[in-house]
Amino acid sequence: MADFDRNSKETINNLKIFGMRIHELRKKNKLTQSELAEKVGLSTNFIGMVERGERNTSVDKIFKLAKAFNISLAQFFETL
Repeated sequence: MADFDRNSKETINNLKIFGMRIHELRKKNKLTQSELAEKVGLSTNFIGMVERGERNTSVDKIFKLAKAFNISLAQFFETL
């Protein structure tokens, strides 16, 4: 099994795609980064970094984000 390379082009691309999805859902829900951060208990800076694809996030935070957008995990990932 290949080691996970957090700097690989594929990983970087996946983080950007994930970040675009967060941005899309946030805008659709008419939330600012600050409002979303408050809803999920994270910093505004962290939300911005995730949206820009600069930061990876954990499964528990993904659950919180989906809940904040009132969607299931399946819906969250359906367009990725």
